[in-house]
Amino acid sequence: MSRCGDVYENKVTGEYAVILRGTEDRGSAPGAVHLTARPGAAVVGEHIHPHMWERFTVLRGTLQARIDGTLRSLGPGESATVEAGIAHDWWNASRSQDAHVLIEIDRSGGADHIDPTRFELLIGTLFGLANDGKVDRKGRPYPLQAAVIAQEFADVIVFTRPPRAIQTVALGLLAPIGRLLGYRATYERYRHPHGHTTPDPEVMAAAGMR
Repeated sequence: MSRCGDVYENKVTGEYAVILRGTEDRGSAPGAVHLTARPGAAVVGEHIHPHMWERFTVLRGTLQARIDGTLRSLGPGESATVEAGIAHDWWNASRSQDAHVLIEIDRSGGADHIDPTRFELLIGTLFGLANDGKVDRKGRPYPLQAAVIAQEFADVIVFTRPPRAIQTVALGLLAPIGRLLGYRATYERYRHPHGHTTPDPEVMAAAGMR
């Protein structure tokens, strides 16, 4: 799906991601992304990855993160690793400064059955819906669409709110209705990057790449 230099952008959440190691050229190394989190940018909500770990390394600016309930402020040169199953959230609290972050992500040990392309497919879907105006002001799809996506990608991401028991009941009710009304977990038009650029050489160096 993606290679070094491909771009995904979410115009609602303020995320601009340049792929450094994508699904087509990462080999056995973790996926790597240069994320620019614009002022006020935030991920769509606190969540866990059941079978993947994720590492954030701040290169410029400051990133706020809540990891396993602990609030952290990461500045240049600081990193945080989130293991599979750990709840986390992040945002750029600055009103004027971008946060530049190297993100690495890979399957956790023993999760060889997980297809790493599914994470990117999920991101493409969420960003595509946002750019088409089909989300709320925080970048969250509306309930029927969200239910279809959440049920399909439960192996990739699980949001912590509402509580898991309520989510199970709600998804069981809403996802079938959503599918009957034509909502899909993925759409062909969102399966491709939004553009291509030349990655920042300093970020490539920080990622251990030429």
